[in-house]
Amino acid sequence: MLQDEAVHPADMPSADTPDPSSMRAHYRAEGIAESDLAASPYDQFGRWFKDAAVAGLHEPNAMVVSTADAAGRPSSRTVLLKAFDERGFVFFTNYTSRKGRELAENPHVSLLFPWHPLARQVIVIGTAERIGRDETAAYFRTRPHGSQLGAWASEQSAPIASRDELERAYEELAARYPEGEQVPAPPHWGGYRVTPETVEFWQGRLNRLHDRLRYAREGAPEAGQWRVERLAP
Repeated sequence: MLQDEAVHPADMPSADTPDPSSMRAHYRAEGIAESDLAASPYDQFGRWFKDAAVAGLHEPNAMVVSTADAAGRPSSRTVLLKAFDERGFVFFTNYTSRKGRELAENPHVSLLFPWHPLARQVIVIGTAERIGRDETAAYFRTRPHGSQLGAWASEQSAPIASRDELERAYEELAARYPEGEQVPAPPHWGGYRVTPETVEFWQGRLNRLHDRLRYAREGAPEAGQWRVERLAP
């Protein structure tokens, strides 16, 4: 028979550790109605994305990207959105990273934009596909020089012996490609475009009676047809 594992005093939270069960946020009365929505989720996302930027949120383009491997084991991380239009949402990463490997096995993906100060979330469910190399190269040229070198220096998600190993790799690249010299986009690095099947707009409301309005795609992506459904909070 399994025995309960003993809890040692050193493993217990200290007296000054905040108690998460006592934390409460009171959301606003104003919500979002079906009549408020734009015709497409991309236009509606553009409205809310502008609101988040105007409100001064730190990195409003930060999103949690959740993937799963072939066995269904999930993983999540924060990534920056770099483009969106009627074709979908674009981010860039190392193709050999954990998310890159998982997307190669299972293209289904979730994106979450957590705009907490506005009591808003946007949740995108869809499939990811690599964008073309020309589009990747065009974006790569806009990156700061240091970020370009970093894409080459880091074997993302792979174990490394030390921080020094990473910095040595970066320094070698900096010597090879000094400031002002064009750095080519790594072949193992590029963009993904997420084509949504659903896009949910979540607005916090009083008494936890939140508004959740979800666009669900009808037909092929290129048809641009969506239905809107309200979800219970």
